[in-house]
Parts: sequence; C-alpha cells; structure tokens
Amino acid sequence: MQHFSFPSWMSRSAARFTIVILALVLMAPLAACGGGSSSGSSTTSSGPVTLTYWAWISSLDKQVALFNQTHPNIHVNWVNVGAGTAEYNKLYTAIKANNEPDLAEVEFQLLPTFETTSSLVDLAPYGAASVKNQFVPWTWGQVTLGNSIFAIPQDTGPMALFYREDIFKKYNLPVPTTWAQYADDAAKLHAANPTEYMTDFPPKQPGWFTGLAWQAGGRPFSINGQSWKVSINNPQTQQVASYWQDLINKKLVKTEPDFTNGWYHDLQTGSLASWFSGAWGAGIIEQNAPQSSGKWRVASLPQWQAGQTISGNWGGSSTAVFKSSKHPKEATEFAEWISNNEQSAETEFKGGAYPGLLSALSSSTMNSPQPFFSNQVINDVFVQSSKQVDTNFVWGPTIDQVYTDMGDNFANAINGQGTLSDALTRVQQSTVTFMQKQGFSVTT
Repeated sequence: MQHFSFPSWMSRSAARFTIVILALVLMAPLAACGGGSSSGSSTTSSGPVTLTYWAWISSLDKQVALFNQTHPNIHVNWVNVGAGTAEYNKLYTAIKANNEPDLAEVEFQLLPTFETTSSLVDLAPYGAASVKNQFVPWTWGQVTLGNSIFAIPQDTGPMALFYREDIFKKYNLPVPTTWAQYADDAAKLHAANPTEYMTDFPPKQPGWFTGLAWQAGGRPFSINGQSWKVSINNPQTQQVASYWQDLINKKLVKTEPDFTNGWYHDLQTGSLASWFSGAWGAGIIEQNAPQSSGKWRVASLPQWQAGQTISGNWGGSSTAVFKSSKHPKEATEFAEWISNNEQSAETEFKGGAYPGLLSALSSSTMNSPQPFFSNQVINDVFVQSSKQVDTNFVWGPTIDQVYTDMGDNFANAINGQGTLSDALTRVQQSTVTFMQKQGFSVTT
C-alpha cells in the first residue's frame, strides 16, 4: 500500500523541547511581543540575489522553479532538511549560531515559539501588509502581532467530516448536522454492526483535538497585558473532552493510533465510517484507502447548537524570514509570491496541501468534481469551512510541551488513568509551571 506523505503536524516525533530550544525560549516575559529584526541592512541589490529556503511541502520544487524563472534578479535554493520537528531542531541550532536560512516554512502553532527567539524579521516595513486581503481572513491573525507581520500564510487545514456514504445509507444514518446527532449515529451504527465504529479517537493526536476545541470556542492561550493567559482546560475544551469521553466509555469509537497500517485498513474496509480532518485529508484517504473509491463524501462539521456555522482548523503553515538574511526585502517578495501567486497555490493543492489564497479557492482547478468522492465538488465544503474558522484563536509560545503533555495524558486516560477532562487539568498545570520556569509572565 502506498502511504501518502502527510503533513508534519501529524508526526509523533515532536517530543519535548531540547536544551537548545530551552536556551532560546528563556527570554523576558512575553518576548513574543518584541519579535526580531534583520541583521542585514541590504534592501536593494546591484545583481542577482541568492536566497536559501527551508521547507518540506512536496510541490515546492515546481513552485520555486516557477519563481526563479519569472524573477531573474532573485534565485531561491529550496532545501528540504526534514519536515516539522526535524526542520525546527535545525533552525533552533542555526538561530543560536546566527546562521539561519533566509526563509523557512513554519507551522502556525510554532510561530509564537520562534517569535520568542527574536529571530524573525518583521515583514511590515517591506510592504507585507499589502497582501493581507488576499488570504483567508483567519490566517492573517495567525502571522501577526499588533502591527508586526512575522510570516506570510501558506497552507491551511479547514476541518470537515469525511464519511462513508455507503455505510450511512446501509444503516439509514442521517448525515449529522449537530454533535448530538453524530453521537446518535455512532450508537445506531455500532448496535447494528458491532464490528463497525463511527470513528476513531486518536489519543496521541493533540492537533486534531485542538481543531475540534477551536470550533467549540476553546481558547487555550491569550495575551493579557504583558502576560500570557493560559486556559487549556477552559469550559469549551472541557465540553469537547466530555463528549468524546462519553463515546469512549460506551465503546462507540475506536482509540487506535491514526496514520498507521491498521488505521488505513479500517478506513478502507469501513470499520471506521467517518473521520474529522483538515482539507488535506482528502489526499490521505484517496492514496491510502484506494479500494474505497466512490464511497466517501464530505460534509461540514457537526455543530454544538443547531443552526450554527462554526468550523475549526487542523494544520497549516507559513513562510517566515529570519534575521540572518542579508536580503530581507527580496526574501519578503518571495514569501509573498510563493503563497499569493495563483499558479503556485494551485500547484501546492495538486501536491496535497490546501492553500490559503482566496483566488485559488475559487479557481476551476480546486473546484472540479472529484471522482474518488463520487464526483462531489468537495472544495465547496472546504471553502465554507475556511470562512467559518474563528479569527481570534491564539497559539501559545510552548506548544511542543503542550502537545506532548496532552498526548501523554490523553493516552493515560484511554488506559483508565482518569478521564480526558482530568488530562486537560493536568496539562493546564504542567503548562503554567513550564512557562513560569522559562521566564514567562503567566496568568490563569
């Protein structure tokens, strides 16, 4: 079976901060508000400029080649030093040595961490605000702090419900529009066929859970004056945890690791009748459960209250410029182009990522019927989901620690050591303690 090369925010290799990371994060309270500035003073060049770009999206070789062809005065060398954590560890080392690449791909949830290192160039002086309205609105809040712009949005992960239409029809299950209805479907399906489950709760996938909490209104971090407010166990996130705990207690969902051979097999055979994922999930299913072609459809996320239209996001990244760059102006030009050029964005979509460029979301390339999904124009769902993601969601500066602790505590809960709600309370406590030890001012 061919396995799709899935985005790094699904990787389980993201362990705790290394010593290098700790040394970099140990800054003044709320150092993220300061940001970095370029150490190079060059804003113009008398000849061709060469930039180094670290990133891992598979289509970038084609995208960068197109940029180089159309920009004779700027040449970009794309280097894939590893996805996600592998790249970040190299970046932390490079930051310490003042030897970063000119640009790098950084996932949204990691931007605040890099901001604390004062290694990012504020792109506002180079005119980056001019492209703000070209992207899905919520993404701009992910890359800005006050008047500073620390990156350009690249790809996103608006969430949706992927479901097996054949199974839903076989057992007369309605496509759920509310979470209560989804729980009813889960009970009816498992009662009709004990070998089939509505979905899987992957305990070691905190990004997935966070996306669902995002939809519910859960806000784990916010900025309170000169302090970080930490509320990982907020009522909305606790509501999501209690909901899934109930399904787990009733044995109506599986609790197996996702993105494994067994999990792919369950998607293909129908042992799992649905999956909540970002838009990139379409490629995951198509390439890893090929024999289920024509059986899947896509619908909006169920709502906590009937009639609502709120979504969440799982995944996505940005392009940041680092202070060691001697050519921040040209680097900013590339960061803008790679994301806001429609041909580049469509190429990225074909490679499995989901661009945040508004014009691309309405293009014929992205809005063609998909044979794997019974010729449904699945992008209709994703476009609406993108518009329904709350713009006010804020990531904290120690998300690696949060995700590691959440995955560990969720796994313990699955194994009978307390509940998911208990796990959130423990993560709240461990996060406050961790941040205080790093010198952050924290309120709860």
